[in-house]
Amino acid sequence: MTLLATLATIFGIVNGFANLPQIYKIFKTKSAKDISITTYVILIVGSIVWVLYGIEIMNIPILTMNGLALFEFILILIGCYMYG
Repeated sequence: MTLLATLATIFGIVNGFANLPQIYKIFKTKSAKDISITTYVILIVGSIVWVLYGIEIMNIPILTMNGLALFEFILILIGCYMYG
């Protein structure tokens, strides 16, 4: 595996968990007043497309990481609904 492929793998995994601090903050502070709902709706639509693409080409990494991102985006929207 090349250095670039290794870095892409590492950062692909890290990016999959990038929204956890935002989720934690929303639910800990019980506040989502400064969160852009529009941004997360767009990200959800994009993640759905990527998940469907991952299914179509049977690519587990694309499916897994975008499925995780989709789950995180949905949690953020739930937090916005509950505390926004």
